[in-house]
Amino acid sequence: MTSPTKAEGSGPSAALDPELDSNTEPAEAAKLKGRSPGQLMWQRFKRDRTGVVSACVVIFFFVIAALAPVISALYGKDPYTLYAQEPDYPFLLDDFAMPTGSLGGISGDFWFGVEPKLGRDVFTMLLYGMRTSLFMAVVVTVFSVLTGVVIGMVSGYFGGKVDYWLGRITDFFLAFPQQLFFIAFMPVVTALFVSPTDETPTYLRAMAIILVMWFLGWMGMARLVRSSVLSLREREFVEAAKVSGASPARIVRKEILPNIVTPILVQGTYMLPSSILSIAFLSYVGVGFVEPTPDWGRMFAIGSEIYEQDPAFMFFPGVAMVIFVLTFNLLGDSVRDAFDPKTGR
Repeated sequence: MTSPTKAEGSGPSAALDPELDSNTEPAEAAKLKGRSPGQLMWQRFKRDRTGVVSACVVIFFFVIAALAPVISALYGKDPYTLYAQEPDYPFLLDDFAMPTGSLGGISGDFWFGVEPKLGRDVFTMLLYGMRTSLFMAVVVTVFSVLTGVVIGMVSGYFGGKVDYWLGRITDFFLAFPQQLFFIAFMPVVTALFVSPTDETPTYLRAMAIILVMWFLGWMGMARLVRSSVLSLREREFVEAAKVSGASPARIVRKEILPNIVTPILVQGTYMLPSSILSIAFLSYVGVGFVEPTPDWGRMFAIGSEIYEQDPAFMFFPGVAMVIFVLTFNLLGDSVRDAFDPKTGR
């Protein structure tokens, strides 16, 4: 006799539809298929309107940032040209170097107005500034997540002296005042590679920002992963893997890591908007990106100097940053609720 086959999608990694119970007719049961945890998560996420809208807004921001050069070419302007000095726009700025017209010089030629004093196009400055901030934040977040996951898993799984010393190292890095360290350490990093008399290249500033933020950005993820691994390493399925002769690397990769993907993913969604704010802060205080690199923080720095004469200049970058950070945080909440319905709002 042949043993009965399992229904499609059954097993430890799948969850059957609730309609499939003991009262279900065989013909009806054959039509019902099991759904994996990923499918269940997707079904719950699609029912969350806030999460879906937030995801669409976040995707929109990333698409706009990625297509910034294309949009700029179609728009016919760039964030570097001083249009106030161009013969085609002789009256772009008034005698006080402020935009002529209302709302910062908004017109059919300049959709978001022009920058005071220099006359650059605000729309393309915002596009390229968004591109710079998002790219940097993604790189910093990926590096910080990977570092935190590795250190947290090693510390939590092996315990003992390994856990003790990695914990002390984590505490040491947590003791640094991050904002002050950013301001103090950025010039040191750039001075290691560039003479004080030379201009620091933009790519070197970007590498320095990534290095500093990565250096001080992995500790929260490491602690979260460590606590999750500590609660899992004594579970029955881990003990069974040890008895079967699986190596520690295989146990960590195959048994523990899949069970902590949810907190890692949720924490990562909170780290990315925080990285954007930190990058903007560095440029705002003058140790991040400088002229002529477009950046959200630089736009705020310019706006803070002329907000009394031209308050409209800060409006568009301010609204864009608030919307992105808010929607990304809401997206993180929705992802958490989709993975773990017990935490539903």
